[in-house]
Amino acid sequence: MAEYDFTEYLRCVFVESDVDVAVLTSNPGVTERRMLYNDEMAGTRELVDRLAGTGRLLNHAIVHPNHGETDDMEGWRDRFDPVGWKVYTLGKLVGGVWVGSWRLDDDDGHRFLDEAERLDVPLVCAHKGIAFLADAGSPHDVGPAARAHPNVQFVIYHSGYEMPEADVGETEGPFTEDTAHVGVNRLIDTMRQHGLGPGDNVSAELGTTWFCLVRRPEAAAHVLGKLLQTFGEDNVIWGTDSIWYGPTRPVVDAFRAFRIPERLCDEFGYPPLTDRVKEKILGGNAARLYGIDADAARGRRGADDLGWLSAARAEFERTGVPIST
Repeated sequence: MAEYDFTEYLRCVFVESDVDVAVLTSNPGVTERRMLYNDEMAGTRELVDRLAGTGRLLNHAIVHPNHGETDDMEGWRDRFDPVGWKVYTLGKLVGGVWVGSWRLDDDDGHRFLDEAERLDVPLVCAHKGIAFLADAGSPHDVGPAARAHPNVQFVIYHSGYEMPEADVGETEGPFTEDTAHVGVNRLIDTMRQHGLGPGDNVSAELGTTWFCLVRRPEAAAHVLGKLLQTFGEDNVIWGTDSIWYGPTRPVVDAFRAFRIPERLCDEFGYPPLTDRVKEKILGGNAARLYGIDADAARGRRGADDLGWLSAARAEFERTGVPIST
């Protein structure tokens, strides 16, 4: 864990990658064990803005609605300028039991979503999946929450994907009624159950999911095919969860080279993963959601000699994690 510091972030995200704009987020937590707090994410973005110019880095703010933090959101908006809110409904594992869980469609969830809309930061990124099959980590609350809050844009991190258990084997295949409770199918099922589809206010995100699937092309084809079927080509969002897995370029290159086999498209009706669709997933869709001028962002990266990295690293070594003031 000691290696996941600011200089490693700069290496993985800005040096050994082709990133125009990155979004800095964090894991949850209300204790000192949390990795980054909202003031640290905003401070890091301010540092990059000051040294590299604005627009290369954006930041979330983490909210724990079940801990009363909905009341803090207005102050966080004004102080930290988040582009969206990141939430984890999972709770905490204590003695083999999940405690402190909540739902997007319970009282805490509705109050939080109402506040996100009131504050005019109506982008909510919710961790769903990668949850050891815990019930509160399932995306089954996404459909009712999205229906009840049509003016909020939901980005569902990991798309409900769960890493396969060793004694079970691969679980990601085509969607069926019998497998609606499995992995990504849970997200597809809640979308279907609540009449949501392409062009609606829910997007599926691929962070960690694509990293796990890249070694298993058949499962990868099913997951991408199912997501394109359900959400459409405009509502699938790229993510890497770097720096957990190192620089982003290898997984980007693998995605650019990937194709959904024609036999699966013919059998299951999956849309083809064309180069145009890939470009939307890799950046165009997120640019729309986050209000980014994609051409301007590419221009900034093209003109960036990365000379600011040395100054940023020196400041980090002198002062530690940047804190927003």
